[in-house]
Amino acid sequence: MDKVSQTLEELATKPLNSSNKNVVVGLDGFVDKIVTPVDKRHGMGENFDPISTIRELGERISAAAGKSANLELYPRFEKLGGNGPIMANALLALGHGTRYVGALGRPEVHPVFKDFARRTDAVSLSEPGITTALEFQDGKIMFGRMVGLDDISYDRIIEVAEEGKFFDLLAKSDLVAMVNWTMIPKMTEIFIAFLEKVLPNLPPEERHYFFDLTDPKKRSQNDVSNVLSVISRFQSHGEVTLGLNYNESLQVASALGLKEGEAEQAGLRKMAEEIRGELELGCVVIHPVDSAACATKEGSWWTVGPYEENPKITTGAGDHFNAGFCAARLAGLSPTACLHFATATSGYYVRTAQSPSIGQIETFLRRME
Repeated sequence: MDKVSQTLEELATKPLNSSNKNVVVGLDGFVDKIVTPVDKRHGMGENFDPISTIRELGERISAAAGKSANLELYPRFEKLGGNGPIMANALLALGHGTRYVGALGRPEVHPVFKDFARRTDAVSLSEPGITTALEFQDGKIMFGRMVGLDDISYDRIIEVAEEGKFFDLLAKSDLVAMVNWTMIPKMTEIFIAFLEKVLPNLPPEERHYFFDLTDPKKRSQNDVSNVLSVISRFQSHGEVTLGLNYNESLQVASALGLKEGEAEQAGLRKMAEEIRGELELGCVVIHPVDSAACATKEGSWWTVGPYEENPKITTGAGDHFNAGFCAARLAGLSPTACLHFATATSGYYVRTAQSPSIGQIETFLRRME
């Protein structure tokens, strides 16, 4: 039996469509403005040739040094964004009861979040950030404006959510996912407050915690090392998973003084193993664009992913991977099945720009057999 068939068999015996699983996701929120850089324009509207790769854009910008340049960004659409909201939306599509706490607009929820806030009974802490996302065949570049994210703090959470209600919310959760540490200046302090003020007061149930730093390159290695040591303390309160894309895994390895691995099976598995071992976490998962690896205390695993050369959308692909991986872990699937389910969740999303249901993921997996 091949690995994809094994994953489908596991899904048949351990169904993920479990509305009794409750998840809490936070803490960011962005309005995403998806744009395409224009190379040559031939007329109005979409009658143009795009700059199709990051390398081409870099060459265009470098050529303007000492001169000047006018770069057109053609607007595609505006949508809900931020690692947390996108991940939460994906978990909703997978059938999980999902609550959101984050930057969706204050005092009024921003229009792009209205339906999402209603569906997640959201607690909105501040104004959202603004991301202008330039998408290319070989990746994406995101320009962010932080706006209200500086206002997010533990005190703000307690003020808006109310302490008793917030503690009860977490007490009833099976998964707590806290993402985009890089963009929220007070996130490390929030983690420490959770460890010292919240988690000791929750019922001692097995709970999953998921963390995604989100491209910590702009933060110092000392900041990264500090937050990693704080994240490792959550393992005393449940099962901790640290999710990293390939670039993030290199930055984390460097901050921990570990050797950086290549983006192939052996390198990814070894790096996942070493990061997990150094931090003593339950699981570390690393996902480049065309494969994924994870490590637990039982070992490490790797799988190739359903790479798409011409994606309809790439912004949010990693967040969908994270949602799929967490959902599979909650259902008790094997590490290999978790990786397959996660890459299929992301693969479906980049091809359709839609968050898939479990049935759509199963159909997608059958096509991979």
